[in-house]
Amino acid sequence: MKPNKNLLSVLLFLGGLNGFLAVGLGAFGAHALKDRLETNNTVTLWQTASHYHLSHAIALVLTALLADKFANSVLLKRAGFGFLFGILLFSGSLYALALTNIKVLGAITPLGGLGFMAGWILLLTAGIKNMNSE
Repeated sequence: MKPNKNLLSVLLFLGGLNGFLAVGLGAFGAHALKDRLETNNTVTLWQTASHYHLSHAIALVLTALLADKFANSVLLKRAGFGFLFGILLFSGSLYALALTNIKVLGAITPLGGLGFMAGWILLLTAGIKNMNSE
């Protein structure tokens, strides 16, 4: 089965975009929002959001590259979208919580964590499946 190049390109694009956004938002929080975040004791929220955003943007890019390498890449593609889902919900909710202090946004964060975990489990499963096919 030949990997779908368009879908792989989308995953690679999304990984690059999220890497860019993670670095930009991290710097924005550290500099432009420094006074606002420190005043509200939310700098840790912002740093956590930025850290997970960047690390999972890298995971998304690597997953896209792996999906291009392996013929049976359905699990890898799903893992990439698990990482994207996690970035949007986990990091997105923490960024929004840090800026707005709307506490209910914290209830969304664990759903993003589940997205990250699903991505990693799908990646692990793809590795096991690939080992068993050799």
